[in-house]
Amino acid sequence: MAGLMAGFGHYTHAVVRGIPASLAKEALRSSQTEVDLAKAVKEQEAYVEVLRTRLGLEVVELPADESLPDCVFVEDAAVVCGDTALITRPGVENRRGETEAMKGALKDLNLNIVEMTDENATLDGGDVLFTGREFFVGLSKRTNQRGAEILADAFKDYAVSTVPVLEGLHLKCFCSMGGPGLIVIGSSEPAQKALKIMQQMSDHRYDKLTVPDDLAANCIYMNLPSKGHVLLHCTAEEFPESAKVFEKLKDHMLIPMSNLERGKVDGSLTCCSVLINKKANI
Repeated sequence: MAGLMAGFGHYTHAVVRGIPASLAKEALRSSQTEVDLAKAVKEQEAYVEVLRTRLGLEVVELPADESLPDCVFVEDAAVVCGDTALITRPGVENRRGETEAMKGALKDLNLNIVEMTDENATLDGGDVLFTGREFFVGLSKRTNQRGAEILADAFKDYAVSTVPVLEGLHLKCFCSMGGPGLIVIGSSEPAQKALKIMQQMSDHRYDKLTVPDDLAANCIYMNLPSKGHVLLHCTAEEFPESAKVFEKLKDHMLIPMSNLERGKVDGSLTCCSVLINKKANI
């Protein structure tokens, strides 16, 4: 298992997508809050700039599609691990068109493409937590058991366990990886219950970092050659108490990223990119 963990957080490429104007009025959301489109676009531009310039990733930027108001949330369209890319079947029918551009981009990166074609399966990438050792898949309003089974079939080297998501949209609405063996988790009762299930299902003992706000538990961990441990996380403006918790991670380069506007349509930091570790010989 140590070998499987060795490259955890190593990434060379990111696939992102532009924000369509239709996001403001038509993107799915759990609360009817008005989105400032110009600010949302600025947030996304800042995010892409950090990936490309500050962190040195090769960024593949797909154009926005006005007919797909949620298309900026690329994470839901694919799960990439190693040189395999699983093209998902999102749980909401009018989001399924988002997978076409993603499939094209991942093909262009010479990844092995596996498509989820079973009409009984649904899977959003936001429900998939890869720890470096195993996958946890949230069974939610968007992801079902058949989707989890197809993911397990696509990534046979890793154990796959399912976790009920009883509140919130996706599993990663209240958890993510903060480093090798470190799960960042929200403090709500549903989040803590989900963590308990993950701990019971795993042969590995994970460390945990609990943050007061569930949504703040969604962050992006990378381990990059010239940067070491990097964590993109919420800003103090959005979640002041949770932002303080991240400051405990003394060995990490901490990069606060604003997600205020994208968050109004249930987007989080991990939602806005698909990260890939492309080996030179692929």
